[in-house]
Amino acid sequence: MDQMGTHYNTWIVLLSFALAVIAAYSALNLISQVSHSNRKIRRFWLALGAVVLGAGLWAMHYAGISTLATEGNLHYNPIAQGISVIVTLLASSVGIFLFRKFRGQGKFNFWKLGSALFIGCAVTGMHFISLRASSVELDSWLGTKPFAMENVILLTGVSLVALFMLAISGGAVFLDRHVLEIMAYNDPLTELPNRHGLERYFKDEFFGVNSGAVFFVDLDRFKSINDTLGHDVGDLLLQEVADRLRKCVSMKGKVFRLGGDEFLIALPDCGIEDAQEAAQHILREIKKSYSVEGNELYVTASIGISMAPVHGTDRSALMKAADTALYTSKDSGKNKFSVFDQEMNRHQVRRMSLEKDLRRALARSEFMVVYQPKWDSLMNVTVGLEALLRWRHPEHGIISPAEFIPIAEETGLIVPITYWMLHEVCGQNKLWHRAEVANVPVSINMSARMFEGGSLYDVVEEALIRSGLEPHFLELEITESIAMNNMEETVAQLSKLRALGVRVSLDDFGTGFSSLGNLDEIPVNTLKIDQVFIRKSKMHSKKAIISNIIAIASNLNMEVVAEGVETPEQIELLQSLGCRVMQGFYYGRPMPVNELGQWFIENTA
Repeated sequence: MDQMGTHYNTWIVLLSFALAVIAAYSALNLISQVSHSNRKIRRFWLALGAVVLGAGLWAMHYAGISTLATEGNLHYNPIAQGISVIVTLLASSVGIFLFRKFRGQGKFNFWKLGSALFIGCAVTGMHFISLRASSVELDSWLGTKPFAMENVILLTGVSLVALFMLAISGGAVFLDRHVLEIMAYNDPLTELPNRHGLERYFKDEFFGVNSGAVFFVDLDRFKSINDTLGHDVGDLLLQEVADRLRKCVSMKGKVFRLGGDEFLIALPDCGIEDAQEAAQHILREIKKSYSVEGNELYVTASIGISMAPVHGTDRSALMKAADTALYTSKDSGKNKFSVFDQEMNRHQVRRMSLEKDLRRALARSEFMVVYQPKWDSLMNVTVGLEALLRWRHPEHGIISPAEFIPIAEETGLIVPITYWMLHEVCGQNKLWHRAEVANVPVSINMSARMFEGGSLYDVVEEALIRSGLEPHFLELEITESIAMNNMEETVAQLSKLRALGVRVSLDDFGTGFSSLGNLDEIPVNTLKIDQVFIRKSKMHSKKAIISNIIAIASNLNMEVVAEGVETPEQIELLQSLGCRVMQGFYYGRPMPVNELGQWFIENTA
């Protein structure tokens, strides 16, 4: 039996392919408009996309049919055609599934175009395979004859491309489902679930029980470990902390890393007493020593706890409440846990309000400087002043420095505030010199933030030049923690200022964590004895500490100033131990400029 010849019109073949690609791209663009929160709108867009895709496939199919030049009637093998339809639908579905990850991008996107090309190749290939399984009936006396395809190479090539694309898409599906999912929902450093994993967990699992607890865990002083030993050691420490948290929680809940040194623990089906017991256990485990790269490290944690459903019925409310409780733990001394309550919430609301107002306080001239005298108890003369910052809030009145200074430190606002204070104090001191009211150095407290960036010298020099004040009439007060944090850089900056003529004092000596072995390396003129020792100077132990501080200062050729002096008994004790310069309410409270002038008159012999 003879075969009947057929051939393809190449241009119409290309048109058929183009129709498939255009229809697929249009359908995918419609699918990308799907709303994740509104099911009705989502179904509408999906249905519309399906209609557009179906119409395009029909157009492609009949365009393909029209490319055949035959003299008989075309018949299909039902089984073969059914298989080709199933394969086509599967290929199209895989393409759309892969496209879903780009559905949020409504404009032109090469990934969408790539998905459309895949669907076009797959569907067009299956289409021509179906024709290969078809037959043509000429006339009744000729019978039915199969196609003798002239373009077998073209059909085979298209089919192989389609099969190759299916294999690639299958691999991509596996990668998306397994590898990429792990990368998207887990922290690469600790292998704990990250914020995305947290959202999924709360949505799918946490709220399936009647009660639960959420813990915000933040490491204390982790930054100092990072700064002194490097980020590699810090990362290893975080990994060990993560392992301990896993063991603490075990199978009871889930541990997440939010970023940096912040972790979140979710304990479903947990009451308040169980939560408190779990927090105590976590604090005990965290503060045990760590051995990292030959370093024996110690770190503590602060924890904030919120309870569901008492403090919230959704993830956001519970995390906010736990975060508020965490601030309370930090402010009350760290290495503690706190359970959220409404008083904390009021405190946090006030804090946020003050932070907002603090950002505008400098521009509105709401800050003022008060001065407290330093008195030589043997010569009965003023030998210096300490400048202290005050905030006159337009609604709340005078805000305590203990309340607003930590906010300024945390937000970085302390830097521009200190710049302003330097210029204000230097200018005022120069005015006193010209008026011959006072001729003493004035000290200003420095924040650790001022030593960041290495620009402190330039700022101080500018303030001195603009005011015309001689450098030795300015004194910078630093704390032990500032001196020991990045000590090499801090000492370099202080040495440069000392060379300029500026004085340096070490404030609150004895309450920080400096080493006596490093004290002689810090360029300091004066040691200030903290008022906590003066207040309890009747205790033998405190008296011994005061005596030792005075002896250390004397041996290192440093001056000594005792803070918080309020009674004649304290003065007598300090004088007997060799301290003559004192500061406290006994000699004068912090006073604004207008009151200080009168004080100078009354206390000048």
